[in-house]
Amino acid sequence: MTGPMPPVVRAFRRIGARVTATAQNALEVARFGGLDTGDDATPHEIAAEGRIYRLRHYHPEEPAGRPVVLLVPPLMITAEVYDISSNVSAVAELHRRGVDPWVVDFGAPEREPGGLERTVSDHVLAVSDAVDRVRAATGRDVHLAGYSQGGMFVYQAAAYRRSAGVASVITFGSPADISGSLPFGVPARLAGEAAEHIPDALLRGFDVPGWVTRTGFQLLSPVKSVRSRVEFVLALHDRERLAPRERQRRFLEREGWVSWPGPALLEFIRNFVQHNRMLTGGFTIGDRLVTLADLSCPVLTFVGEVDEIAPPPMVRGIRRAAPRAPVYEAPLRAGHFGLVVGTLAMAQTWPAVAEWAAGGMPAIVRPAEGDPAPPPPGGTAGYGLRLALGAGGGAARAAAGTAARALRGSRQLGRQAVQNLPRLARLERIQATTRVSLGLLLDEQARHRPDEVFFLYRGRAYTNTAAKSRIDAVVRGLIAIGVRRGEPVGVLMRTRPTALALVAALNRLGAVAVLLRPDGEPEREAALARIARVIADPENAALAATLGVPAHLLGGGADRDPRLDDMERIDPSAVALPGWYRPDPGRAGDTAFVLFTGVGETLRASRVTNRRWAMSAYGTASSASLSPADTVYSITPLQHPSALLMSLGGAVASGARLALASGYDPETFWDEARRYGVTVASYAWTLLRDLVNAPPQPGERHHAVRLFIGSGMPRGLWRRVEERFAPARVLEFYASTTGEAILVNLGGTKPGSLGRPLPGSAPVRLARYDLERGGLVYGPRGFAQECEPGEIGMLLARVRPAALATAARPVRGVFAPEDAWTITGDLFRRDADGDFWPVGREDELIRAATGIVPPGPIRDALGDLPGVDQVAVYAVGTGGGELAAAAVTLRAGTELKPVDVSEALLKVEPMLRPAVVRVVDAIPTTPGHRPLTDALRAEGVPPAGPGAYFRDKSGAYRPLSETARRRLTAQRRT
Repeated sequence: MTGPMPPVVRAFRRIGARVTATAQNALEVARFGGLDTGDDATPHEIAAEGRIYRLRHYHPEEPAGRPVVLLVPPLMITAEVYDISSNVSAVAELHRRGVDPWVVDFGAPEREPGGLERTVSDHVLAVSDAVDRVRAATGRDVHLAGYSQGGMFVYQAAAYRRSAGVASVITFGSPADISGSLPFGVPARLAGEAAEHIPDALLRGFDVPGWVTRTGFQLLSPVKSVRSRVEFVLALHDRERLAPRERQRRFLEREGWVSWPGPALLEFIRNFVQHNRMLTGGFTIGDRLVTLADLSCPVLTFVGEVDEIAPPPMVRGIRRAAPRAPVYEAPLRAGHFGLVVGTLAMAQTWPAVAEWAAGGMPAIVRPAEGDPAPPPPGGTAGYGLRLALGAGGGAARAAAGTAARALRGSRQLGRQAVQNLPRLARLERIQATTRVSLGLLLDEQARHRPDEVFFLYRGRAYTNTAAKSRIDAVVRGLIAIGVRRGEPVGVLMRTRPTALALVAALNRLGAVAVLLRPDGEPEREAALARIARVIADPENAALAATLGVPAHLLGGGADRDPRLDDMERIDPSAVALPGWYRPDPGRAGDTAFVLFTGVGETLRASRVTNRRWAMSAYGTASSASLSPADTVYSITPLQHPSALLMSLGGAVASGARLALASGYDPETFWDEARRYGVTVASYAWTLLRDLVNAPPQPGERHHAVRLFIGSGMPRGLWRRVEERFAPARVLEFYASTTGEAILVNLGGTKPGSLGRPLPGSAPVRLARYDLERGGLVYGPRGFAQECEPGEIGMLLARVRPAALATAARPVRGVFAPEDAWTITGDLFRRDADGDFWPVGREDELIRAATGIVPPGPIRDALGDLPGVDQVAVYAVGTGGGELAAAAVTLRAGTELKPVDVSEALLKVEPMLRPAVVRVVDAIPTTPGHRPLTDALRAEGVPPAGPGAYFRDKSGAYRPLSETARRRLTAQRRT
């Protein structure tokens, strides 16, 4: 029987066919993980194989001469992300538009021999190697492109190469500032801080499986993920409808994810989550220091405006991280995955990449101008956790945001308290017999953090383990040449790793390191310290041979002076340790170092005990809130107190990295500051003058320096440093050379003030002092009198009974019958808040006919003038006929008028104002950067003429005439 089929039958047949097709397709998905669409991968060959990667070349049959793009995938996603299917293939689209595409394939680490032992450095070096291979094959520079963490590899590899052979860098959703908010609104920096307490061994052994990353990625958009699966099931009967997106679905849900090796996770967390070194610089590739500030090639970054994993502020951090590179961006209304895969990517991302590689400027690309907005509130761990685990949650994060912001200030204070209290407690427990020393602290660091970087020098990183090995070898060398505990040994070296190792080795042995200054007066210094022998580097060997004591050579160098015994020829393994040797035997009361200050008549030797060193070390670490995230940059030589006591001491006490400057000039400073990731830089006196007076440097933009720490900075220079290098601020210390008093300006709101005593340091008091006769002023009961606020007095530091015998200028029964103090020789005022302001040293006082004139108030008042660069205050004449004089240098393009001088000195009491002020071309400084006044003093009253002013009877300053000069000269002689 024929005729039209009844509708009911047709409906049942359609349902039956649909059920059958669904069952068949479901069975295929169950058995094979997906549908066979017959969609083949884009043709390619394996052009080369490296240790951890294969280099794919797509469409190798094409002739050479096309622009070359090398694509790098992230750690946790396979290289197929660039060739998922024929309709969403980046390499196919690039080839169609005339580009020669290459891809770095890291494979699946869990299936590669040794794959789960890979580090971030391994991947970066692999990318750099791939660049060399592609250039060799094509003869062209490479446009280096990377997605997500692959873009981070690209940034790092290009910086490692200093952009050599890289035509441009192209990234897709790749952060350069990993300081965004945490998933689910977790308080900021929580993961980074927690990571500090996770043993490296645990992180190194923790591999993130691919399924964890895949699941986390899906949790970023749970509704979308569920909807996609429902739609797939509902369309399972329609093979033609599913086919175009089948390979993309299989990639996202199953095949595209691989494991993240534990060592790479450790390096990523330590360098980029915990310390955010993509932005600050100072990450290590192998043993080389790398910074994105070395990028000079053009950078094109694709920004996903709705990217949950790498939000726009994080991605736009490249503007701050790479100040020398021209940066362009292409903002797209896309999420993290949509930047490289999907309809939008095929329509906009890859056509723009092709046009860019060909030398054009795509319509969606624009120069990145202005400063990027800061990352979302939160810590440096947000991106790291989302990237590693794929976790997120906008709603939960928003719900906790207000609470996180409210707690941020108190949490920071709490963190600093938790960090600093153990340091201060350890300080207070130090007694004369306590074992404490540089060598002991270095041993602790090597034991607890063996693989962490200890110090950086000339672009290289040295771990705690490597440093300990070198120090122990030098100890054996010292024993071989006869050095014993307590022996004073001269160290005559420039700043270099060998000098650091020698100083630490002498301390570990229990000997005294006498730090002679190559640019000082080594012969006088050696005699003053009564050294038994001297050890020099090759550059100072000839000078060491003239000191009249046995001289030895240590350290590499081209020329080896035959007059010196070469310690490098000693085989440490052949040196038998004597029975008396105990590592790190130093007690708190033992002399550990001898430092020198001044020149000529002012040359002084300062003996530094282990306790004194430890106080400075822990005091610096506490005051500057140093942590392992910091890099302390020492721009002063190792022989300078700021280097030994603050830079080295603070770094060792806190676990921060120590960077040693290879030289000092503004360009070198900012190059090394970016390369090392410097957050804290040391100074001494006027050392930062050249830096603040220099033209703007590229590396200065968006720098990571938060503190300049040191002592002796003039108030005017202090203000200029903070104005130019904001938000960095100055942390000024005072440490008495004759006691254990330490003052520090923690608040930073009073330039010129030295703040208050550091907790744990010696108590101090400001006592009335007779400046004429040089003695304390005692009251009716025979006790010293404390100064009122604003009154000039002598700073006294409390002396422990055990240290009384070695204290300089000790006084007993000062404020109570049994107390003991030392006269520091430093004069101060104390304001109503309790902050101390320096007035000058006792030996700097000018004994004018009108009274005693301290130099500090004059120096501060003239230094506050905007056009003044340097100030020196000195005496003209001798004895009671002295005149107070001041010399200033001016900043470029400025002048000094008499009215400026008069107004500036109104802040100084009339009896303390100088008789004459003059402008000079330069003021020389000591090796420690203190102004030298000997030449000015020798000139006497300056000649009349432009730039010289005297104080008339009314108190105003007028141009110095010849008549006034003769009168001042006569007054001085009387």
